[in-house]
Amino acid sequence: MISSVLALATLTTLGACSAAGESPTGGESKVSGVAGGEGTAPATDGKETSAALTPEAYKGELESRRKAMTDAISGLTKARGVKALDTRVGRAEEALSGAAEALSALTPPDAVRAQHEAYVASLREVATGLGSTAGKVGSRDLCTPSAVLTDLGDKLTALDKAGRALQTAGDYPADVVTVKAGERRTRRLRNGAFVKKGGTLDGRSSLEIDNGGSLDAVVTALRGGSKVFSVYVRRKATFKVKGVRDGNYKIYFTHGTDWDGKSGAFTRECSFERFEKTVKFKTTYTATQILWHDWRLTLHTISGGNARTAPVDPEDFPG
Repeated sequence: MISSVLALATLTTLGACSAAGESPTGGESKVSGVAGGEGTAPATDGKETSAALTPEAYKGELESRRKAMTDAISGLTKARGVKALDTRVGRAEEALSGAAEALSALTPPDAVRAQHEAYVASLREVATGLGSTAGKVGSRDLCTPSAVLTDLGDKLTALDKAGRALQTAGDYPADVVTVKAGERRTRRLRNGAFVKKGGTLDGRSSLEIDNGGSLDAVVTALRGGSKVFSVYVRRKATFKVKGVRDGNYKIYFTHGTDWDGKSGAFTRECSFERFEKTVKFKTTYTATQILWHDWRLTLHTISGGNARTAPVDPEDFPG
């Protein structure tokens, strides 16, 4: 038996001033204007006030924006992959931010002024939250729609409550939250659990996987472009896949936290990598013996490792 080891391997402010008490020169000092009397203009705060909308007109304004906001929020759940999720989060932020600005310029019916202001404030809170969430998706701290919704949970709940308050006050169409955010979870499979088997494991070789990192991992082996298996290896644990058939294998692996079996991905702290070299399994028969390859993969850096890894675009990771 032949054993081999693979390892991951000046702002200047200008102004003018005059000395107190100085008198103007070159003529008489004059003061113009009228203090009091019929010509005095009323004091104002500089703000223009528009007439309140009728209930029907206000409903129309809300209705014209409801679908875009509803679609933007519910669309988060339809993202397939981290890149698509990043795009949808950005679109949702734009939709809610734009709606909040437009609605804030309206003068609602007096009876629902307080509810209107609370609704607009909640829209802004969700838009701000989406901006923060976009950064987390970009850095791979959040990796799935469910993780994004959980991150926005409190803000979405507040927006739903504000929308319902407007509905109750006058049947105003403000129900834009149609999704539910779950609680933050940390789901794990047992060590050595096969996420998927796409081939028969009846060969002579074995592949031992050592995950000495701080995050769980799923290792996927492809032969000829077809997935042979994906296996779950917990952090600080090892697992040996037995019965590997002869062939050249490409090895991919993803690390992360909270495995979502439905989406087949880690929901948080995800990364995607592959070994640059293929792993070759070969069985040799002689007159007196049978020789085969056993490989050991180390998913963390070790001294003396002889295999490099490379990051993989999430869209190119074998699902």
